[in-house]
Amino acid sequence: MRPSSSPEGALRPGQIVEALIEKGVYRGRGLARLDGRVVFVPRAHPGDRVRARVTEVHAGWAEGALVEVLAQAPARRTSPCPYVPRCGGCSYQDLDYEAQLRVKESVLRESLGRAGAAWEGPVVVHPSPESGWRMRASLHFAAGASGLALGLQQEGTRLVVDVLACLQLSERMNRAARALRDALAETPALWPRLRGLDLLESPDGGTLLAVLETDLAPRAGPGLVSLSARVPGLDGFGVATGPRLQWLHGTPSVEACVLGVVLRARPRSFFQANRFLLEPLARTVVDLVPAGDGRIVDLYAGVGLFALPLAARGEREVLAVEWSSSAAEDARWAAHRNGLDGVRVVTGDVATALAGAGPGTGERIVLDPPRTGAGPEVVALVADRAPESIVYVSCDPPTLGRDLAAFLARGYRPDAVHLFDLFPDTFHMETAVRLRRS
Repeated sequence: MRPSSSPEGALRPGQIVEALIEKGVYRGRGLARLDGRVVFVPRAHPGDRVRARVTEVHAGWAEGALVEVLAQAPARRTSPCPYVPRCGGCSYQDLDYEAQLRVKESVLRESLGRAGAAWEGPVVVHPSPESGWRMRASLHFAAGASGLALGLQQEGTRLVVDVLACLQLSERMNRAARALRDALAETPALWPRLRGLDLLESPDGGTLLAVLETDLAPRAGPGLVSLSARVPGLDGFGVATGPRLQWLHGTPSVEACVLGVVLRARPRSFFQANRFLLEPLARTVVDLVPAGDGRIVDLYAGVGLFALPLAARGEREVLAVEWSSSAAEDARWAAHRNGLDGVRVVTGDVATALAGAGPGTGERIVLDPPRTGAGPEVVALVADRAPESIVYVSCDPPTLGRDLAAFLARGYRPDAVHLFDLFPDTFHMETAVRLRRS
C-alpha cells in the first residue's frame, strides 16, 4: 500500500492512498498496512486493491473510506441490491456468499485469538438464504424537500436511504412498509413526530405486526388507528408514544413452533431475527446441553427459545431468567401453553437472580447475553457455581472472546464452536460455544 502524494511519507487525513487488502476484520472492514500502521477500509474485501481516502490517523492505526476498487478480489460480485453502497444495512452484499462465510469464520477465530481465547478446532458453519430472512426489522423515517423517506441509514451517517424494497425482508413486509409510508406521506404535519417503523413477522409469514415509533403525546396515539386499514395484510398495529406502546388494532403477538414447542413474541420482546435458522439454532443449543438430573439455568432467556425446548426434552427443572417483562410474560405464556410445568421464569437482573438461586449438583447453564456480553461479574458468578457445562450464545465476537478468556482463567475450556449466519450480507454473526470444566 502506498500514498499517492505525501512528501514526508506519513499518513494524514484527506490523503488518497492505494491499498492491497490483506484480510477482512470485524464490522465489515478490510485491513491493509502502511508506514507501520494498520489501515481499516469499510467495504474493501480480501484480495481487493483499492484507492481510499484517509479519514482518521491514530498511533498505530488509521481509518479510510473506499474511493475506488482498482482490482477486484476474485470473490467480488455485482451486488443484487440497488442501494449498495449507499445503504448501511449490508457490508458484504457485493461479496460471494461462500466468501462471506469464510470471512466471518476468519473474523471469529481472530477475535477469539486476540482476546486470549484462541480456538484451533473446527467451526461448524450454518448458512442461511440471503433473501427474505428477516422476521424483525427496524426502519427509519426522514422528512425532506422530496417528501417522506423510509428505509435504512447511510453507512456512517444518520441520513436515511429511501428503500422501496429491502432484500432482507419478505415481500409482505416490504409491501406493508411502503403502504404505511405512502399513507403517512399524505399528512406532512405528522412527519416531524415520526421516528421509525418496527415490523415483526412470524417465521411462516402468516402473521405480520407493525409498530409506529413516534414522539407524540400518549393522547394522540389512538388517532392513528385508521392507518392500519391503509396497510394490506397487516394483522396487528400499534403506536409507540415515547416509552409507552399503545396497541390499536388486531393481534399483538406472533407465534412460532420451534422443535415442537409453540413460542410467542410481541414487538418489544427479543426474538431472533432469522426465520430460516431459528430452529437450527435452538436445536444446536439443546443438543450442546448435556442431559442430566441437575437444574438448567437459562440466562437472558428472552421468550424461551432455549429454555422451553430443553424442558420439552424431559429436563426436570429449568430456570429462565429475563430482564424484559414483556419477554418474560411471553415465556410464561408459552410454558403454560405447552404444559411445561418444570419451567420457572424469573423477571429481573441476571446477577440478582443467580444470587437468589443457590447452585445445585449437575447444574448446566445457557448464556445468551446482549451484544455487550456477559461481562466480568456474570462470568464470575457463573463460574463460582461450578456448573457441569456452559453453552454461551453470542452475537458479538469481541465480547465473546473477552468472556471466554475469563472462563478459561476459571478452568472452563470450549469443546464445540458453531457459527450461525443469522445476518447474511451483514458483518453480524451468531456463535454458540460449549464450555466444560477442565
